[in-house]
Amino acid sequence: MPAGHSRTDGDLVASVTAFVKEYMSNYDGSHDFNHIQRVLGLSRYIYAHANNKETLDLQVIVLSALLHDVGDKKYLKPGQDASTMVHKLLLSLGADEQLAQKVQTICLGVSYSSEIRNPARVQDLIRSHPELAVVQDADRIDALGAVGIGRCFTFGGTKPDRSMDDSIQHFEDKLVRIQGMMKSETGKELAKQRTERLIQFREWWNDEAAFAAASPSAWE
Repeated sequence: MPAGHSRTDGDLVASVTAFVKEYMSNYDGSHDFNHIQRVLGLSRYIYAHANNKETLDLQVIVLSALLHDVGDKKYLKPGQDASTMVHKLLLSLGADEQLAQKVQTICLGVSYSSEIRNPARVQDLIRSHPELAVVQDADRIDALGAVGIGRCFTFGGTKPDRSMDDSIQHFEDKLVRIQGMMKSETGKELAKQRTERLIQFREWWNDEAAFAAASPSAWE
């Protein structure tokens, strides 16, 4: 399929959407089908405003946005191989080998932790698969702002040993750093806006949490 393709195979997208909706129903609210729909919408928005649209394949973007969390290591079941799940699914739904392999490669390249470990590899992937930059930005933007705050606390709530303070610390450890990892100009703009919301929320949190800081001896 040529670069710059601006249409999608409706039957394939519909089949993938139905699969992902069922697949994501097993995930918690931080990584549910609503997350997928937002990432898809953000991906389309970034694509629509891209300066390099002639190098981008919209069908690849749509499929990668839909499938980017299939095989996520946080939810992977024993015996499942994250490196081939997307590829095998797309082939089973009638996609050709080239499309299936490209979408699989992009899905494996979206990971934040993978980029932290090997940023040069991600840059190489983006040069050969520019759609990765679009989907990666969209996925990370959804970790920011009001939605990102909700997702952070929702995911924390699934961990018995993770307190709300731990979730706030996650802002510092990861979320406020995402802005500097955006690839597209549109992604940078959206990430800046949403990071400002995170910082504002953290300030509100610190103001309110300060009431727990006083020890009983301070009341004497």
